Amino acid sequence: MLVNFFKHLSTVHNHRMIVMKMAFKCHMYYQGLTHDLSKYTPTELFISAKYFLGYRSPIGNERKHIGYSRIYLHHKGRNKHHAEYWFDPYAKNRRIIMPDKYILESVLDRIAAAKNYLKDDYYDGAAYDYYLKDKQITDYLHEEEKDKFSYLLIYLRDNGEEKLLKLIKNLYKEGFIK
Repeated sequence: MLVNFFKHLSTVHNHRMIVMKMAFKCHMYYQGLTHDLSKYTPTELFISAKYFLGYRSPIGNERKHIGYSRIYLHHKGRNKHHAEYWFDPYAKNRRIIMPDKYILESVLDRIAAAKNYLKDDYYDGAAYDYYLKDKQITDYLHEEEKDKFSYLLIYLRDNGEEKLLKLIKNLYKEGFIK
């Protein structure tokens, strides 16, 4: 358990540093500094260490063992870059409408997660491939948000990270895609 604690802590730290470096390149300083701070809270940190696997998020492993994830429930309610944060199951149209700056942070989050877990097998299309598989989210996103996520992740896949970061920097400064 103690070994997994430090391995998980290292994974979290590495993920945050990847997001932070990309966010700073995009002039998203506050979001870079505050990204995923809830992962250091006892609720997320200790339970995540218990279900740590190293090659993917411990959330799925916790779900497999107890049927739901306390990590997920805690995390998604405190981090605006997760589409689930914006989901109201009792709303009339039940669609997620995320502010643009959190869509941009979410894209950086997906890139960092892919880099963190795939390591040397990372490729620029990995975040898009995962996005396509994430039906729980994509099924509930408003069409406009889906289009924005798809546009950015396809742009990454087709043009590479540096060009995407320049695009995000401009979108963050000037407003999103019209």
